[in-house]
Amino acid sequence: MSYPDNLRYTKDHEWIKLEGDTATIGITNFAQQELGDIVYVEIETVGQELNAGDVFGTVEAVKTVSDLYLPVNGTITEVNSALNDKPESVNNDPYGEGWMIKMKVSSPADVDSLMNAAAYGELVG
Repeated sequence: MSYPDNLRYTKDHEWIKLEGDTATIGITNFAQQELGDIVYVEIETVGQELNAGDVFGTVEAVKTVSDLYLPVNGTITEVNSALNDKPESVNNDPYGEGWMIKMKVSSPADVDSLMNAAAYGELVG
């Protein structure tokens, strides 16, 4: 399994794509495979300022519910509302249509401390 080189990754299996001080965040291909068929994504943190490691929402699969963790400090600015009608987008296209949130990052340099694709690949084997 390969992971996009233009993203950074967390040990909790979130990915982040930084553009200026705005980041797009979702879960990795590995995470969605481990969860199985995703049936619901709940994110009610728009407008909230959160810290790295804080829970920003949950993802519900057929067999389990899993928390979603913020990779860096910042304010949630947008939720992918398309996931309300098509949560399976997270399974089908985790790095594209299956993105979950956008946020204004407090310190863009913090993204550099996250894992690159090669390090994340080693983590998940």
